[in-house]
Amino acid sequence: MIVLQPVLEIHPSDGFDLWPVAAVRTSGFLPLGGALDPTQVGTAVMRIAECNDVAPEAESGLAGFLHGLLTMDPLFAAGGLRVTDTTTGTTLLPGCCHGLEEWRDWFEVVDGTGRASFGHDPSPMAERVGDTARLTVDAEQDASPVIELPLSHLADLLDEAERHLTGFLRLAASWADSSLPAAHAAPVLSAVARLLDLPAPPRA
Repeated sequence: MIVLQPVLEIHPSDGFDLWPVAAVRTSGFLPLGGALDPTQVGTAVMRIAECNDVAPEAESGLAGFLHGLLTMDPLFAAGGLRVTDTTTGTTLLPGCCHGLEEWRDWFEVVDGTGRASFGHDPSPMAERVGDTARLTVDAEQDASPVIELPLSHLADLLDEAERHLTGFLRLAASWADSSLPAAHAAPVLSAVARLLDLPAPPRA
């Protein structure tokens, strides 16, 4: 079975106190979707803001922390799409310097140039070979593990990834209304939606 998930790279967040976040003890990847609890959504928003943290010296606290998220263009969030072959245990992870905002690059494999890469160290790559999608875990390694699946199945998985991200955005809308001051809730949701290249969901 092939599982494809949008993931965000996260790290321990000791000392963060602007809103409740999940206890994260080791660095890793947080799958994004519509089943996260509020502290996990808070962790995701915190991490996205951290990736864009360029606060002017004059700003501090919540306004300073959110400044980059609300003003930078384009936005960046370390992560991407994770693909796992549960039969073989092979997993393709986004490489360094690849961002979740680039998740639509995967569609190049299905109906574009037929090839896309997703960062380095490792250097994951996906390419179209006839009616097959061939995913290489690390293109810099001659004996890299690969995952192969029908191109049509990859297209279905990418549609599912979009549904996961849409579900996450819906949770983020509710989270923002309950966890942020009114002046920040809508702009933060808009920024996260812009990062994910998806329409912001309506707020209650």
